[in-house]
Order: sequence, then structure tokens, then C-alpha cells
Amino acid sequence: MFSADDFKTALFRLLPRGRAWPRDPGSVQGSVLSAFAQGFADHSDRSFNLLKDAFPPTTYELLPEWESTLGLPDPCAGPLPTIQQRVAQVVARFTYTGGQSAAYYESVASNLGYLITITQFAPSRFGRTFGKSFGGQDWAYAWQVNAPTFTTNAFRFGAGSFGEPFAAWNNNVLSCELQAIAPAHTILNFKFSE
Repeated sequence: MFSADDFKTALFRLLPRGRAWPRDPGSVQGSVLSAFAQGFADHSDRSFNLLKDAFPPTTYELLPEWESTLGLPDPCAGPLPTIQQRVAQVVARFTYTGGQSAAYYESVASNLGYLITITQFAPSRFGRTFGKSFGGQDWAYAWQVNAPTFTTNAFRFGAGSFGEPFAAWNNNVLSCELQAIAPAHTILNFKFSE
């Protein structure tokens, strides 16, 4: 990034030679060039921010644009989501590639900020060991998300804004997002434990 002084030096060097073009910083022309230099420095800083905002994990000012592109905000985040929750939802939605494996759903949850495991079930059959759960054909389509009762999403400085809480304890976004992308023919269960 360039400072206003860098731009001012460059502008003075670009002036033509001659008595009509004084190089004195205290002259009227020097004041005008200083004003231009500050404007160029501001634009340089803003363009650097644009590069950061162009990527979902580091976005702040373009967050509303990313949200509208990805169909957010939605009811999953609740009425007043934090900036971190909004960015996490944008990243998760942006990286959805589709899939039906346990690893895929674990990665979606991880992008949302939740650490989960998936349990898959199977219908009962002859030859299975005793002590396993006994169920009908519906168990072929059942799966379970195992997560802590309370997932703590802590405030990170630089990723949020003034007035946001320092922590949030809930799994609402996790359950809502996974229910929205779960295959329609499956039965999704949640098991929250310590």
C-alpha cells in the first residue's frame, strides 16, 4: 500500500519543468497536489480492502452482496446473527459441493463452526451380533448427527463488530442448515450430549 506522501512525491515528479510549475509544498499547487495525493491514498486503501472482501472468509463490507448471492440471510441464523455467524454461513454455502457422505456433512458443519460426527444405521438382519439396535427397513435411511449440547462460538477480534456478544451457545444454525441439505428420502436425527 502507498501512503499519501508516496503519492504526493509521485505527483510532484510528474509535473512539467518550468517556472509555472513550482515544486514548493507550501504553494497553492503543492496544496492541490497534497489533496489529490490523499484521495489517491484513500483509493489505494479501499482497493486493498476490496481484495480482502472478494473472498468469503475475509469479507466484511461485501458481506451483504455475498449473502444475497447465496440466498442469505435465512431463518437458520435467527433474528440477529453476529458477523462471524453470517460469514460462516456464507463460507459454508459457498463451499457446498453436494454430497451424501458422512465426511461431506462433517465438512459442512466444520465450515459453520461445529465439530460433529455422523452415525449411520442399518436395518436388522440375521447374522448380526446381539446387542445391536433392532429396527425395521426405515433404519436403512436413518442417520444421526452427534454434537455437543452447547457449541460455543467465541467472539474473534477483527472478525466481528462493536456491540456483538463475546460468545454464543447454541446449535440452531447447525440443525437448520443440515436439515435443509439432508437428502429428502433420509431420516435425520440429532444427538446432543456433553
